[in-house]
Amino acid sequence: MAAVHGHLADGDGAPLSFQRAVDALGSARVRPEVEIDTTAPPKRLASYAYALEAAVVVDGEELADGRLILLHEPDGHEAWNGTFRLVTLVRADLEQEMAVDPLLPEVSWSWLTGALEARGAEYIEPSGTVSRSSSHYFGGIAERPDTTAIEIRASWTPTEVTDGIPGVADHLAAWCDLLCACAGLPPTEGHESQDLPGGVVPLPKRRG
Repeated sequence: MAAVHGHLADGDGAPLSFQRAVDALGSARVRPEVEIDTTAPPKRLASYAYALEAAVVVDGEELADGRLILLHEPDGHEAWNGTFRLVTLVRADLEQEMAVDPLLPEVSWSWLTGALEARGAEYIEPSGTVSRSSSHYFGGIAERPDTTAIEIRASWTPTEVTDGIPGVADHLAAWCDLLCACAGLPPTEGHESQDLPGGVVPLPKRRG
């Protein structure tokens, strides 16, 4: 496992609780296939935001990528039912025959909830969408093969566990597990508990 390195690039004026939550992200340990770095957070989503981007890379090939954003409203947010919120976008290419499976959305969503539960990352108020998109190429790029991708957009409120600070390191590790599941990587040894709930079996991907 690899450690995540990062810090609050601009902590001026940020509440101590938010700075401590950002620092806690650095204690997460993720699989070596996951390349992770900081990125500019979006504005206007919350008073304070911190963002990470990551990709699953195997043998030089990028199999999945995404962004995870930590939001904070010191006075709380009614829709979140808390003061912190995690927001994510995950993308991965699919084999054509997998994209038409009617269970794909349910299975993909269970990768997220199953990863959070396996890591012991407590949360409330989850919401999100699972989308499939296909691209067909014409004209000067007609020789390219058709592609199909899956996109997971989700958000949830992490449970605050210590002095008002949520266990965001566990949430980050779970998010990286979601990326690896979308990329088709099997669970690592010692994480067999990441089997998905309800008897759902993950669909084979490009690297099943």
